[in-house]
Amino acid sequence: MWLSFAIGSAFFAGITSILAKCGIKKTDSDVATAIRTIVVLIFAWLMVAITGTFNTITTISLKTFIFLILSGIATGASWLCYFKALQLGDVNKVVPIDKSSIVLTIVLAFIILGEEITSWKLIGIIGIGIGTFLMIQKKESSESVQVGKGWFLYAVLSAIFASLTSILGKIGISGVDSNLGTAIRTIVVLLMAWLVVFVKGKQHQAKEVGKKELLFIILSGFATGGSWLCYYRALQTGPASVVVPIDKLSILVSIAFSYVVFKEKLTKKSFVGLVLIVVGTLAMLL
Repeated sequence: MWLSFAIGSAFFAGITSILAKCGIKKTDSDVATAIRTIVVLIFAWLMVAITGTFNTITTISLKTFIFLILSGIATGASWLCYFKALQLGDVNKVVPIDKSSIVLTIVLAFIILGEEITSWKLIGIIGIGIGTFLMIQKKESSESVQVGKGWFLYAVLSAIFASLTSILGKIGISGVDSNLGTAIRTIVVLLMAWLVVFVKGKQHQAKEVGKKELLFIILSGFATGGSWLCYYRALQTGPASVVVPIDKLSILVSIAFSYVVFKEKLTKKSFVGLVLIVVGTLAMLL
């Protein structure tokens, strides 16, 4: 069952990137993140109500609560960086860097969780690393040169925080129902997202979001909610070093839709990089 949930997580995560990109063309990325988190929170607690797991909240240990909170903080930071990178750069360049967090996740899973690093996983890490490098290309336009460093930095920070999210989430979700754990950590993400908005004085912009972009932001929230619920259900019963690589295959969905929706084409070099990332990811499953 965990394999099915991991695949579902990858699909919804891929859709999230495209929907979010459509929703932040004019809307500030911090404001968009805060709004979509409201949708994710509603979605998460709705699933708790449907599964009837709320009464288990009294059995959650202090340690589990701490790791869920830390995971939520890491997720919030990753989101803020990721959607800022998406606003500045192309989907088919930002997503590969974000997905490269798998390398750090595997290392942390080995150090912190004691999961085994096999020769196939090492091959996979090398493939993903080289593939990501090949896919990072600057546009030739002057506009891209101006914002290039900006999106790259945010994408790298997104990857780092995403890795911490996976490990902290794995530890925190082990002592609680996955749906309830997801709902609790989403509260932390919501508080963090709106705190950033108020600290930067952007709260007034929430009322100025266009209807079309608001719709895409809401849809991306639903997609995120679906991805989270599948992802943490898979993490609860499956090994993090395998669940995470499958989830990162969402890059195929994101790049396919980026071509259809935004007409973002891959160069031959980028295509080779994509192939290496996919092969490297699949190698980790052996």
